[in-house]
Amino acid sequence: MSYSVTIFPSAARELGRWRAKASSIPNAVLRRLALDALRKPGNMLGAALFAVLAPRNERARAVRALVALQGGYNYLDVLAEQPSPDPVGNGRQLHRALLAALASSPEGEGDPYGLPAHAHAPGATGEAGDAYGDYYAHHPHRQDGGYLLEMVETTRTCLRALPSYALVAPAARAAASRIVHFQSFNLGVHQGGHDGLQSWAREQTPANSELRWWETAAAGGSSLAIHALIALAAQPELDPAEVTTIERAYFPWIGALHTLLDSMVDVAEDRRDGQRNLLSYYASPAVAAARMGWIAVRAQAHVRTLAHADAHEMILATMASYYLSAPQVSTPQARAIGHSVTDAAGPMIQPAFALFKAARAAASLPIAPRLRASGRGVRASARGAA
Repeated sequence: MSYSVTIFPSAARELGRWRAKASSIPNAVLRRLALDALRKPGNMLGAALFAVLAPRNERARAVRALVALQGGYNYLDVLAEQPSPDPVGNGRQLHRALLAALASSPEGEGDPYGLPAHAHAPGATGEAGDAYGDYYAHHPHRQDGGYLLEMVETTRTCLRALPSYALVAPAARAAASRIVHFQSFNLGVHQGGHDGLQSWAREQTPANSELRWWETAAAGGSSLAIHALIALAAQPELDPAEVTTIERAYFPWIGALHTLLDSMVDVAEDRRDGQRNLLSYYASPAVAAARMGWIAVRAQAHVRTLAHADAHEMILATMASYYLSAPQVSTPQARAIGHSVTDAAGPMIQPAFALFKAARAAASLPIAPRLRASGRGVRASARGAA
């Protein structure tokens, strides 16, 4: 009830605000990419769901930060997929914007690549860069009218106002650092493949976890740990031990399941676009289903150790249901994964799954002629919401 009454309307307003700003980007290519990144708002609305964990008086601020951060990540992901002479450097430089967004002080804290926060390339300030550098330094386009910087600053301003953000900031930035590495090394077939991703992921795999390297890589690419930490930052008197338990639950277990389910939905699209899908590393569809069910069991077990375990379990079930109810889950491999994860994910997944299936069915219904004639893109909006 809290989500539908207070959080969803606030998140929808934020999405509308970012669509308006994306529409005014001066560079036509960046404008199209920014709008494409906002066209499927499911993960931005999903990010806002974490605000149910925040006290009511902090929810509006938390929602604004969560939507801006995830919207920024979506945009950066689309940018990093564009051709570049230096795809690793391009992905790394673009995603430094996430580190800037999570800085807990005006001076920043530097980043994992050894560059201090105040170091920037010539011309880095202005619409294309800030104290963390020129984000578009390796990208062929840069005139975004300040769009990316506004996403960074919106997130940063909201987070600094949360009562316990300074306490969670190191963990949030560590999670962002993993995203930077994942996005830098997660190259398409024509960009160089996954050798760098494999090497990095092997180093990051927790001892005795029994995770495969691509499962660790998947965990590193997930933004869910940051979302959970932002919600935690809204607590006025935070026990530092809660930061540790959130970290251990979301990395690697919940994060791995998140990204692998996203990969499951994207199999056909990745094949078409020349992107190497993480599920391709499993020996067979049966192995993929068994492994993802195993990860889901461990994610569920870690959720039960958290404060507000019921809310985190609801978020986990909602995330899994969002992917498992997608139209793309019609192949034998996807159906096998769906059965395995559903069996492991706990009792909340069935009602969440039914809700998403109903919402997707409603979104696919024919639209009345008067709405089609309005010229406001209603049909496209319905598809994007699905």
